[in-house]
Amino acid sequence: MKENVSMSLNPMVGYLKKEAKEFTKADIIKYIEENGIKMVNFRYVAGDGRLKTLNFVLNNKEYLEQILSAGERVDGSNIFPSFIHAGSSDLYVVPRFSTAFVDPFAEIPTVSMLCSYFNKDGQPMENSPEYVLRKAADAFTKVTGMNFQAMGELEYYVIGDREDLYLTPDQRGYHESTPFTKFEQFRTECMLYISKVGGQIKYGHSEVGNFTMDDKIYEQNEIEFLVTDVRDAADQLILAKWIIRNLAYQYGLDVTFAPKITAGKAGSGLHIHTRIVKDGKNQYVTSGKLNSIAKTAIAGYMTCASSLTAFGNTNPTSYFRLVPHQEAPTSICWGDRNRSVLVRVPLGWTHKNDMVAMANPLETQAKRDLSQKQTVEFRCPDGSADIYLLLAGLCVAARHGFEMESPLDFAKKTYVDVNIHKAENKAKLDSLAQLPASCWESADELSAHRDIFEKHGVFNAEMIDDLIKQLKSYHDQNIREEIQKHPEKMLELVHDYFHCG
Repeated sequence: MKENVSMSLNPMVGYLKKEAKEFTKADIIKYIEENGIKMVNFRYVAGDGRLKTLNFVLNNKEYLEQILSAGERVDGSNIFPSFIHAGSSDLYVVPRFSTAFVDPFAEIPTVSMLCSYFNKDGQPMENSPEYVLRKAADAFTKVTGMNFQAMGELEYYVIGDREDLYLTPDQRGYHESTPFTKFEQFRTECMLYISKVGGQIKYGHSEVGNFTMDDKIYEQNEIEFLVTDVRDAADQLILAKWIIRNLAYQYGLDVTFAPKITAGKAGSGLHIHTRIVKDGKNQYVTSGKLNSIAKTAIAGYMTCASSLTAFGNTNPTSYFRLVPHQEAPTSICWGDRNRSVLVRVPLGWTHKNDMVAMANPLETQAKRDLSQKQTVEFRCPDGSADIYLLLAGLCVAARHGFEMESPLDFAKKTYVDVNIHKAENKAKLDSLAQLPASCWESADELSAHRDIFEKHGVFNAEMIDDLIKQLKSYHDQNIREEIQKHPEKMLELVHDYFHCG
């Protein structure tokens, strides 16, 4: 048995003794028959970014074989109301066996699977966000000969009754431990559940944000994932949000992934780390240094950054977070270990020291290649993001770096090595392009860059038109000025989008 299989927390992986990506229809039937599974759930992401569910009670093996072989039909006009109309609305949902897991919340033994959408002709639904991501990943590989990988840092606030013992100073909760953090047990149980459904977690911790308001404590937490194939990364984030909300409901807590809750407090982002690999080897690093491949991808991110907000910052409250000094970027630039920039190159274990042996004298010094750990972090998205489209957009942006002229010159031009928000660096700040300040501006940027996203057939024109229309429908082009004049409007918008994504 492979080591990663034997250590998996996913009970189906352990029972079938194979990795989930190797699951077949026969494996699913075998597990269901031999483990007393009574129900199957199809789950699929709708236009609002949330999982929808179709329940099947298993009457007999023939019926199980049927639903696994043919899928089922659903009303697409209710799932994607912005671009599917009632006159021709039927879609098929077809399970992806590699996503199968035992439902941790079902009282009746249940296996769930994520689904893909197909149209009336049995072809993948062109505008399905999951299929757009697949096309983006395939186009990246076709153009570059390499594979695109990603992982997310999922930030969220947990809201519970205020406690007056062991209080943490306002906005000082980073990596705090109990009893100063109140929801560590909730977070670790979420992590366990996510792992049981196939999520590959790197770690979890409390974040900077914490405050009290209206006799409630608001505590920010983060769960960060391991880098994996970009399509798997999207599935994991979708399931993680579903699990966190379900478990919060059982605990009697509220949870929000909203970009911003109130002025002056840290907002919640969805930072995305990317990596490019070939034959399993990280292509971002050569001899311990960031190389031209990484800088070429970064040039693509810099070029498309303003329009990527159309997928990663999708409601008016997103732009309350993208302001200076609030743990979020505002300028289109990149740098090493610099948290004031849009794209950050974090520490990547590119030195040659054996730190473990240095910290533990009983260990023998060893040479290890840890360059696999080097990533590049895109910092502006938030919990409102359409996760599949955001990751598809990043695939497109990275690919564009390899298709543009002089990407290394553009990367050099947008590099900064200072905190751009400090007064002494104002001249540098003024020389940089800025991220959009509203959904309206984001729509304009998407319109300007649409040829990049439509190239290779990744996004089609209809989808881009629909996204622009949706973003403009908020009419928020003057939102920051309106909030200054009418501060109560911010709370109204936060309430409207409190459970976004």
